[in-house]
Amino acid sequence: MADTTKFKVIVVGGGPVGLTAAHALSRAGIDFVVLEHRESVVVDVGASLVLWPSGLRVLAQFGLLERLREIGADLRRTVTLTLDAHKYKDSQASRVVNQNHGTYPVIFHRADVVRLLYESLGDADRARVLAGKQVTDVVVAGDGVEARCADGSVHRGSVVLGADGVHSATRRAMRALAVAAGAPTVNDEQPYLTEYRTMWCTFPRPTDLGTGESIEGHGRDVSVQCLASGERSWLFVYERLAAPTRARAAYSAADVEALAARHADLPVSEHLRLRDVFPTRHAAGMANLEEGIVRHWSWGRVVLAGDACHKFTPNQGLGYNNGVQDVAALVNELHAVLRAGGGAPPPLDALSAAFARYQASRMASLQVDYDNSASFTRMSAWRNWIHHLLDRYILPWIPRFDEFMLTYIMTTTTRNCVVLNFVEGEEPFQGKVPWANAVKPPSIKLNG
Repeated sequence: MADTTKFKVIVVGGGPVGLTAAHALSRAGIDFVVLEHRESVVVDVGASLVLWPSGLRVLAQFGLLERLREIGADLRRTVTLTLDAHKYKDSQASRVVNQNHGTYPVIFHRADVVRLLYESLGDADRARVLAGKQVTDVVVAGDGVEARCADGSVHRGSVVLGADGVHSATRRAMRALAVAAGAPTVNDEQPYLTEYRTMWCTFPRPTDLGTGESIEGHGRDVSVQCLASGERSWLFVYERLAAPTRARAAYSAADVEALAARHADLPVSEHLRLRDVFPTRHAAGMANLEEGIVRHWSWGRVVLAGDACHKFTPNQGLGYNNGVQDVAALVNELHAVLRAGGGAPPPLDALSAAFARYQASRMASLQVDYDNSASFTRMSAWRNWIHHLLDRYILPWIPRFDEFMLTYIMTTTTRNCVVLNFVEGEEPFQGKVPWANAVKPPSIKLNG
């Protein structure tokens, strides 16, 4: 039976979102364990992450801002080329983000962020992060829940938080629980649709690419994006599939090589091509780009966050930021419901209500970011003649169109971003636009 004398969250997934949850739960004083299926938490998989103000503010509450600045690079300039390397747009619109919200977007190597999140946990919290724990099932156990792993171990708690990515085992287990209980509606078995795939690689930054630059190449059904930090660059080739699919795909090293050869002439800068940098790569990979928002984010004592419940194409770097916002909104709800009950484990109906509020609070801003990401992907890869006409000829000639979009479209969702409302501290960023949810100021303690 699960221990009902203490509230405990079982976090499935030790990637960026799962480790963000570990920090947030620790700050809330909520017991937790993180179960990561890989044999090590800190592994160099994936490519880059971009943190926007919404993500940076929460990580700053963990005391990580100075160290994030050391390992990241401000994204200050975006150059857009045709596939034959003709430059037709040169934008520094990210300065609007800095002016409005007090910081530029910041580019990171994914593995560096994972390492920082893991190593900055206190000793006791780091001991709660367990590698080699592949969750195979989630079952109800009295007034709690159990996560059962492939190695035979069983982890008992009050809630399971699925932060285990696009192919979430937690989401599948949650659906099975809902089906078994006769729920009137359940999530689709394969909730995401894929229309594009990407090949990515990382390589040493060439002198043609300035620190904090993004170079994009746009063309019919294919686009390329290259980001540069001080020493490293990340390149993504986006290719439209012959037909949309819901099937999961696995790609080999040979597939990566074949796509790189097929698109060897894609521009990485005005003077470099993919064939020039691919041989210098540190690592490379390939994946389908699933898209969608899951209908139900919770059932019973199981709740989802990050890619487990919504998946974006990565062109605008909005996926992890929305995962961070999920964690902040969810932990705020858990902290409040525990405080209302005097710290006692809340009953299932109170948890269900908290989970419903969590999902509802996220949907408006999430939908805006999802739509923007989807539109940008299709505009970059010229999905049809309208996208081609707008991207290549009309929008570049509208003065400061990118700045307009950032000011009047994205500013609303950014200013409304949430922080951990129970953590006291100084506001890390101040710009022209005031925050709708300010960081809680330090308490004033009076002597005597």
